[in-house]
Amino acid sequence: MQASQLQNRFEKIRSNKAFELFVIGVILFSALLVGAKTYDMPSTVNQITNLLDWFISAFFLVELTIRFLAERRKLDFFKSFWNWFDTIIVLVSLLPLENSDTALIARLVRVFRVLRMISIIPELRILLVSLMKALPQLGYVMLLMFIIFYIYAAIGSTLFEQINPVLWGDITISLLTLFRVMTFEDWTDVMYETMEVYPLSWFYYLSFIFFTAFAFLNMVIGIVVNVMEEENAKAWREAHKDEPTLKDIAQQLAALEKKLDQSINNKAE
Repeated sequence: MQASQLQNRFEKIRSNKAFELFVIGVILFSALLVGAKTYDMPSTVNQITNLLDWFISAFFLVELTIRFLAERRKLDFFKSFWNWFDTIIVLVSLLPLENSDTALIARLVRVFRVLRMISIIPELRILLVSLMKALPQLGYVMLLMFIIFYIYAAIGSTLFEQINPVLWGDITISLLTLFRVMTFEDWTDVMYETMEVYPLSWFYYLSFIFFTAFAFLNMVIGIVVNVMEEENAKAWREAHKDEPTLKDIAQQLAALEKKLDQSINNKAE
């Protein structure tokens, strides 16, 4: 009975919204603490930050233990990728590496503790999973974009090399210049320079911007949004899998109607 009560208590703590918000607050404070260590601080303040850092690591260990104990079946805890992710980050951050040659690694691991926000907040998990699932489709878009880049870079290097070899000297430099044009970084200066020799070269830049900055960017956004909608729908179905659907309700009503008809027929007989 006591074990069952403890189990229920751990489950309540894990599902408690205040506890979740407190964990998020500690993660944010941990990120600020890592940022504070990049400044020159007095030795006393530095010692305080180190103590706070160890306190945060200990808290994360306790929080991870609560989440583990809250599982009815303990093995289910390790079926989640995010639980493995949290466990590795917490355990590595507990290693005493500050005064060793691997102190840099310890600091980097503590920086990655901010990523625990993804495992805590479901919406961030959906965003990351959607982005990862969209990568195969985005790969084809990126390939098509590279083809457009390469064609325009070859044309630009051929036409504008004599105008400005620094920007159009070869195809690799031309690719970098076109990336500058796509990101609108002083692209008009590049265009006006070539228009002095080729007055119609504005069409070259505007068509390139249309293909890359507008058309392809909208394609990327469309793919990511579509995958996000699918992931949100999947998450909603998993959250409401125990609730009856309209189809289930219709079947239940049909069964009740059939029983009612049978009852009426039996009474009539």
